[in-house]
Amino acid sequence: MGHTKETTLVGEWREILDRHARVSCALTHALEHQHGLGMSEFEVLERLAAEGDCAVRLQEVAEHVHLSQSALSRVVDRLEKHGLLRRGHCVDDRRAIFAELTDAGRERYESARPTHREVLERELTPPR
Repeated sequence: MGHTKETTLVGEWREILDRHARVSCALTHALEHQHGLGMSEFEVLERLAAEGDCAVRLQEVAEHVHLSQSALSRVVDRLEKHGLLRRGHCVDDRRAIFAELTDAGRERYESARPTHREVLERELTPPR
């Protein structure tokens, strides 16, 4: 690989990292200050909300929110402690854990969703 191509790839990678960090910081700040939610907590609520009134296997949630199983477990613990979701075991497979939004969780998600989208719009729309 030539030096120029390598430099270009490294530059692109750094731009991706910088953009991710900027958007993540903006989301974290807005969600925490306005809704009392961390970014990962919002992502879990959004994933559950996308399933409607169905309980979702936590392993499926982990695949979509890009968290390790232990990190997801901590997020779910916090959300459950605050009454935003409830979890339970599958009757057919006691190892499988499911989660579903509570009414309070759906309300918090619906309240935070516009803030999330406003931050994405502001941070991801190219300047004119």
